[in-house]
Amino acid sequence: MKLGGIKSVENAHDDSVWAVTWAPATATRPPLLLTGSLDETVRVWKSDELILERTNTGHCLGVASVAAHPLGSIAASSSLDSFIRVFDVDSNATIATLEAPPSEVWQMRFDPKGSILAVAGGGSASVNLWDTSTWELIATLSIPRVEGPKPTDKSGSKKFVLSVAWSPDGKRLACGSMDGTISVFDVPRAKFLHHLEGHFMPVRSLVYSPYDPRLLFSASDDGNVHMYDAEGKALVGTMSGHASWVLCVDVSPDGASIATGSSDRTVRLWDLTMRASVQTMSNHTDQVWGVAFRPPGGNDLRTGRLASVSDDKSISLYDYS
Repeated sequence: MKLGGIKSVENAHDDSVWAVTWAPATATRPPLLLTGSLDETVRVWKSDELILERTNTGHCLGVASVAAHPLGSIAASSSLDSFIRVFDVDSNATIATLEAPPSEVWQMRFDPKGSILAVAGGGSASVNLWDTSTWELIATLSIPRVEGPKPTDKSGSKKFVLSVAWSPDGKRLACGSMDGTISVFDVPRAKFLHHLEGHFMPVRSLVYSPYDPRLLFSASDDGNVHMYDAEGKALVGTMSGHASWVLCVDVSPDGASIATGSSDRTVRLWDLTMRASVQTMSNHTDQVWGVAFRPPGGNDLRTGRLASVSDDKSISLYDYS
């Protein structure tokens, strides 16, 4: 795989762009790109041209995460205002508004079937699960307190949860914390399984392989990308190359490559067979908060797409084949 054909939109938002995801194709349209910004909006873009389709407003503080339902028709945005807004991608109509305590709404992901929305709970050291048919909170997965030498040390007794990821079979949920640990849950049983260790700084992004429910990738402020056997609790690979924090990671639809974004202002493409960086893209001028591969599906999608977003307010779109 090789990235090329860069198309960028400068000033795509009025402030830093922190979130990016793809709304999959539906029967009536191709995939759409969704971006969330500190300017309090979610913007919807045409898949190949990066033409703005519509702007979704309603948050009163910056948007921290955007997640799209696997059927492509609805999406959710979380904000620093502690609200989650669920909306129709094609009409912008609000479907539901979910409220959380302050600092308890961070990254979100729909499960592969689209029946559950998982929300990283920030300071509550938990992940909240919402039923997408009723928009009721159905479970809270709490991360066990780590027993340390100083149980009175508050910083060591609680985890601030930043990121979440579903396994492709929907049975496992992983979440990354500020202290560098990754926690894995058995979702059907609502049971904590184990921690994955190896990072020593915040884990801001996680993604499972689309084909292997055991293989988990993590991006951390320690500058490393890790590959875990999430079932066997084993660190199976470490990839280094970024000059600063790794803020985001996504895996290609074929499972052969990953892309990462960093505060070193670059996007890197990694070959998983080689476990090495094979390409570095340097078109952003500030830290890169999000990378997202376009999912397969839809008509006339001859080549793949990767999108990246940055504090420089821009969106970049790369093609690959």
